[in-house]
Amino acid sequence: MPNVTVKQYADVIGIPVERLLEQLQEAGLPERSSEDMINDNEKSELLGYLRRKHGKNATSEPRKITLRRKSVSEIKVPASTSGRGAANKSRAKTISVEFRKRRTYAKRSTLEEEAAARQQELEEQEAERQAEEQSRLAEAEQQVTAAAQAAEPAPVEETPAPAEASEETPMEAEVEQAAETAVGEAEAEEAAPAVTPAPEPGARPAPGEEPQRRRGEREKEDKSRKGTQRRELHVASEKSGRRRKKPSRPPRSVVNRPAQHGFERPTAPIVREVSLPESITVADLAQRMSVKGTEVVKALMNMGSMVTINQIIDQETAAIVVEEMGHVPKLMKENALEEEVIQSMKVEGKQAGRAPVVTIMGHVDHGKTSLLDYIRRTKVAAGETGGITQHIGAYMVPTEKGNICFLDTPGHEAFTAMRARGAKVTDIVVIVVAADDGVMPQTEEAVKHAKAGNVPMIVAVNKIDKADADPDRVKQELSKLDVIPEEWGGDTQFVNVSALTGQGVDELLDSILLQAEILELKAVEDGPANGIVIESRLDRGRGPVATILVQNGRLNKGDIILSGHEFGRVRAMQDENGRELNEAGPSMPVEVQGLSGTPNAGDEVVVLDDEKKAREIALFRQGKYREVKLARQQASKLENVLSQMGEEGSATLNILLKADVQGSAEALVESLSGLSTDEVNVSIISSGVGGITESDINLAMASKGVVIGFNVRADSAARKLADEEGVDLRYYSIIYDVIDDVKKAISGMLEPEIREQIIGIAEVRDIFRSPKFGNIAGCIVTSGAVKRHNPIRVLRDNVVIYEGELESLRRFKDDVNEVKSGTECGIGVKNYNDVKVGDQIEVFERIEVSRSI
Repeated sequence: MPNVTVKQYADVIGIPVERLLEQLQEAGLPERSSEDMINDNEKSELLGYLRRKHGKNATSEPRKITLRRKSVSEIKVPASTSGRGAANKSRAKTISVEFRKRRTYAKRSTLEEEAAARQQELEEQEAERQAEEQSRLAEAEQQVTAAAQAAEPAPVEETPAPAEASEETPMEAEVEQAAETAVGEAEAEEAAPAVTPAPEPGARPAPGEEPQRRRGEREKEDKSRKGTQRRELHVASEKSGRRRKKPSRPPRSVVNRPAQHGFERPTAPIVREVSLPESITVADLAQRMSVKGTEVVKALMNMGSMVTINQIIDQETAAIVVEEMGHVPKLMKENALEEEVIQSMKVEGKQAGRAPVVTIMGHVDHGKTSLLDYIRRTKVAAGETGGITQHIGAYMVPTEKGNICFLDTPGHEAFTAMRARGAKVTDIVVIVVAADDGVMPQTEEAVKHAKAGNVPMIVAVNKIDKADADPDRVKQELSKLDVIPEEWGGDTQFVNVSALTGQGVDELLDSILLQAEILELKAVEDGPANGIVIESRLDRGRGPVATILVQNGRLNKGDIILSGHEFGRVRAMQDENGRELNEAGPSMPVEVQGLSGTPNAGDEVVVLDDEKKAREIALFRQGKYREVKLARQQASKLENVLSQMGEEGSATLNILLKADVQGSAEALVESLSGLSTDEVNVSIISSGVGGITESDINLAMASKGVVIGFNVRADSAARKLADEEGVDLRYYSIIYDVIDDVKKAISGMLEPEIREQIIGIAEVRDIFRSPKFGNIAGCIVTSGAVKRHNPIRVLRDNVVIYEGELESLRRFKDDVNEVKSGTECGIGVKNYNDVKVGDQIEVFERIEVSRSI
């Protein structure tokens, strides 16, 4: 705030001027009048004086801040419906509604200091209570000792008691009652302030009065000790075979005494050890800490997480909340059972040499499958849709020098995950590069996958039979990616081959077997098998079918296998040619039937000896997957809402995708999701493996989406429902066509781009006054043409000063619609009369241009 007068400053802070002048004088500032100026330094000195005067440190920060908010709105309350017409409307009322909110924020250090002070106060109270209790016990012991000495009988001659006698003598009962009375009176001092003295020797209580009172006090003593001491109370110090007589009826003092519970408020906070699973609801967490759910919600909101009481939170967040509320978190490892089973299923035994697993990688249409086709002496490439491989193919190829397992991966950019998966399970990577095309984007990607997996590479330069083949160009381009040929001093073998003529194929196989010999590949031949899922699909006749690469052990027909969240018994095994197998050893790809569902490509496969254990682990994994997915969805729900609020005008293209194999579905989901733009969002509402069913059409109807079938078809019920409801159902066999059609659909949903095109410019030469239109600009069209119904801009010194439209366009006395370049005209600008000589009137038109991605 700048320097102001004393009077103005008093008005700002809301106190009288005289009071402010007195405070300035008390603060030691020079005397001044109400019209004198006061600067910021003097304001700070005054504020420091007032804080010291009221017992506050001038340099201390505020400990609590209270924010208040008030808003006023109006609502209209209609009158009662009895009555008619305008009279009824006139009785409508407008009511002002005022909303007030107040929220107080306290510093964490302040809360900690208050908690420490309360803890210290509770500890002092506990110490005082224990000291008072010890003094009472000591006094009670003294009274018991005095009563026992006073009631000790004179020594008499002992006479044998008859065997049938089982009752106490009067003197013994009196001594015992006196001792119990002393203890009871000491413990019940608050309830009965008047302490009854010990009886004199020889004195006897009135019949039916004293024993009842002492028994009631003894009962009160028992309750008091149980509630406060929390220890065992021994009624008698010596064992005795004698039994006391019970009174004929309860004493009046016991009957009339009000009931007393033994619960006491704890004097110190209770610290609990809270077990935390990997995901837990807020209500469950509150129950484990024995606090209200609202307290946990408040703690999470203070941490910046907006949650509800039924929301699921992850283990890390729950641990932070437990520590924040003063308890000890105990992290539970829920997959301990699973890890124990997996550890026990490790394959142990004698290791022997195995066939190498070789992955063929490279750019699309560089001849990967054709080269493998020549090696296998089959026509695999001819059967591929569109001439490209769209899923991983696994083949065992026997050669004269040993067997080789080949994995053929797709080269299209959409199948990045498949190539990464192939590099993960392989021993050697063969990168195929066309000699006439050179290194392409997917070639670079394949090199990166091989290096990331630390897998040795062999480069096969294909298509050397062509006239424009240049193998040296391939070597130069790969050397830029740190792939150096052996001829140049590197460690990568380059082999020139031709998939068409078979030239160099034998040298390529020799290079593969040589590299495998250097690696000394070994595996355990006998024992339970383990491996990895290469691909999976849903076959109409055989059910879920998974292509598994066995890595260790021996997989037999009838084994119980577990893969991801699916399990089952091996009902049938087939090789790549469809021949039935009873067993499969290391480095052998097989198709397995009998799983409960289609596992995800890349899931590990293990053989278990107990089907019940496999089912338990699979169900646990399914539940864990659902919980984690739900927790992520709920955690991002608020962010999604905020993003949708920010993108209110964005459109969404919902797609339901069904494919023939898991890998193709994965690649399509990744490719289509990447087509989203700021204006159009591509949402994959569902993706799966298998044919299109009626439930898929219903889901598409509910979400107003498009159904895409990739190498699958819809059944009759689904086709009929789609025709009746008008659901867009499309079939594809090539991934290029899917991506192109989705791009066209997105382009059609994009808003057209509005472009402005200048069609004419007129220069103002003179100004005329018209009684009807106001100022009229006499202009000459310098370029283009001036059209009457187009928008205009008025420019002065090349700066836009007005944008609007023409009100009149005349040539001489005639109204015209267009005036061309080099012609004089009169222009009247609508709602603008400040046109001056030398201004330029720019006429333009807006053009809509279709957009595409």
